[in-house]
Amino acid sequence: MTKVTFYQKNGVVIGFDAWDHAGYANAGEDIICAAVSALVLNAINSIEAFTSDAFTADVKEEDGRIEFRLEQDNPSDDTTLLLKSLILGLQGIENEEENMQYIDVIFEEV
Repeated sequence: MTKVTFYQKNGVVIGFDAWDHAGYANAGEDIICAAVSALVLNAINSIEAFTSDAFTADVKEEDGRIEFRLEQDNPSDDTTLLLKSLILGLQGIENEEENMQYIDVIFEEV
């Protein structure tokens, strides 16, 4: 199961981790993994291209992990909107009945 944990401080998302393989299909054919990867990477690339917020991002291919952390606790409105869009997309996948066993979106206050 793919898990995406969003880290919040006072209700504001300041980072996330996405990891593990969904198990929907074989590697290279797993549409859940592909969708999650596309949404996550697009969000990171959009934050880099369209905002001035500093962040770190680390991809660990061996365990299918992407770690993203903002360097400040008060992201811009643009970054906040992009992260909300990411959450909307991931929850849209998660809320489809046939996908619930393959993805879990989690929120953790830090």
